[in-house]
Amino acid sequence: MKFRFLLWAMGLLMAKASRNNPAFQQQLADKDLVFQLQTLDGKAARHFIVKDMRISSKSGTHAAPAFAIAFKDAAFGFATLQAKNKQLAFMQGIQDKSIQIKGSPALVIWFQGLMKYLKPKKKA
Repeated sequence: MKFRFLLWAMGLLMAKASRNNPAFQQQLADKDLVFQLQTLDGKAARHFIVKDMRISSKSGTHAAPAFAIAFKDAAFGFATLQAKNKQLAFMQGIQDKSIQIKGSPALVIWFQGLMKYLKPKKKA
């Protein structure tokens, strides 16, 4: 349940950033694709649509995403996406096959670059 909520919240944050953050919008330039985050069994999945420098999301799987990141289960997916060092958590997950990537690895790296724009702003 927490994993599904996290994916939904990520969709909201990315949609907002795609409307309000010029640096985030720059990352979306020339992109027209669908990507998805899911569990290996596909029971928890959300796909994200990148079109016209905007991001929207829908629950469930997409027939042909440009790339998909599949976590071994919802608890592992939640822990990985919430890890302090996300890159290290992703690399370890990929090495021990707890995370499977389908599609373009270059786009996965692009997606990881987007994530830095979703961090909450620190209060002064």
